Amino acid sequence: MVVLGRITGAFGIRGWVRVHPFGDDPESWGKMASWWLSRDADGGDWEGRELLEAKWHGDGLVAHLKGIEDRTAAEALRGCYVGAPREALPESEEGEYYWADLVGLAVVNLAGESLGNVVEVIQGVAHDVLRLKDDAGVERMLPFVDAVVKEVDTEAGRVRVEWGVDWGLD
Repeated sequence: MVVLGRITGAFGIRGWVRVHPFGDDPESWGKMASWWLSRDADGGDWEGRELLEAKWHGDGLVAHLKGIEDRTAAEALRGCYVGAPREALPESEEGEYYWADLVGLAVVNLAGESLGNVVEVIQGVAHDVLRLKDDAGVERMLPFVDAVVKEVDTEAGRVRVEWGVDWGLD
């Protein structure tokens, strides 16, 4: 399962939910027939729910799932993760990645020095941020922007970056 976002609460009184997306293109999720929900993002029991509609409203994503017909039912879903099996996801465009594809990748700089592995992708205001951790437990935060990230090779399990091993550690 690929975790796409998290339900943050109810929207209105007719069973709609607010969703905090973990990525840049949640509108494409509206094309999926079902979403899967779980209280545990790391592999708990996923329950499929037919997606009736998903759309942007204001600055966030709202969705209506089959069987969720009132505010009380929608509020009961607060905190649930939204996910989908890899095969149900829309194909990503060239140079775009699902966050789940980045987590676990080794990060090396252009000099071939290891900076650690991606342990999390954080959605920032201006851009996403890669949180790395190396074998010694040292953590780094790298902006996921073209000026820093030079190559993402998911097949090789590697991200190449322009970043010094001692940058940002003071």
